[in-house]
Amino acid sequence: MTALELKNKRILVTGGAGFLGRQVIDQLCKAGADEAKITVPRSRECDIRVWENCQRAVDQQDIIVHLAAHVGGIGLNREKPAELFYDNLIMGTQLIHAAYQAGVEKFVCVGTICAYPKFTPVPFKEDDLWNGYPEETNAPYGVAKKALLVQLQSYRQQYGFNGIYLLPVNLYGPEDNFDPRSSHVIPALIRKVHEAQINGDKQLPVWGDGSPTREFLYSEDAARGIVMGTQHYHESEPVNLGTGYEISIRDLITLICELMEFDGEIVWETDKPNGQPRRCLDTERAKQAFGFTAQVSFREGLKNTIDWYRQNAA
Repeated sequence: MTALELKNKRILVTGGAGFLGRQVIDQLCKAGADEAKITVPRSRECDIRVWENCQRAVDQQDIIVHLAAHVGGIGLNREKPAELFYDNLIMGTQLIHAAYQAGVEKFVCVGTICAYPKFTPVPFKEDDLWNGYPEETNAPYGVAKKALLVQLQSYRQQYGFNGIYLLPVNLYGPEDNFDPRSSHVIPALIRKVHEAQINGDKQLPVWGDGSPTREFLYSEDAARGIVMGTQHYHESEPVNLGTGYEISIRDLITLICELMEFDGEIVWETDKPNGQPRRCLDTERAKQAFGFTAQVSFREGLKNTIDWYRQNAA
């Protein structure tokens, strides 16, 4: 199938005002989309948990990129599992159905790495997605998002609806969410180190024991991958977006402390949860299917993120 031409297409980007969304819009424009034809529904005026809002949002659109999610770190997942399940399922499932009914040409659903089983062979291959239940703390969110893959596959089978499902690994980058109540690991640690420096603290408490591993994808790289998938991928199978580079939380905090010049002691709070033991993706399918590989090195991306936070911390 030939590349999907973005010029003159009307594109709806849910979550388009967010951390990843702004990068996706930037990459869409670089790939030929007209910014004036990109619509970003804001949750204040257009809550897509409401069916009529979904119908209105997709009306007259050619392409839907669904990034919107109710999401956070381990803390939020433990505190609000019901909200995370309901909100993410209802937003996605209604939007897909409304898009199908409205005759939308292409639906791009951005899933989550939390959908993978807790004990998945590393690196995670897309074919292993159904080989077990997700890690308990983020299972409600992960299962809700995974249901959307089933919906897209069945709509393709029955209606010929062109929907694709992309699985980016943990994202980070400038403009990330640094709110300690809901942030993910990199922004949470950067903020922690920054505040320790301001307060003159010599000790830095960090959740868990530092043994879990994670893979991180710079937001600009993720956005490029999403747009490449939008243009060049038209299959039902899910596709990982990542770097294939795995780092332990222990090494991650060491690197952040080095880049931020913090020389205090790290105190591991081993009574706190670790989350999934290992997380690293097999990225071969994205490379084969639409030529995507990450370009920003982890050290460079981390430095950019720290610099942005320090300039905007106030």
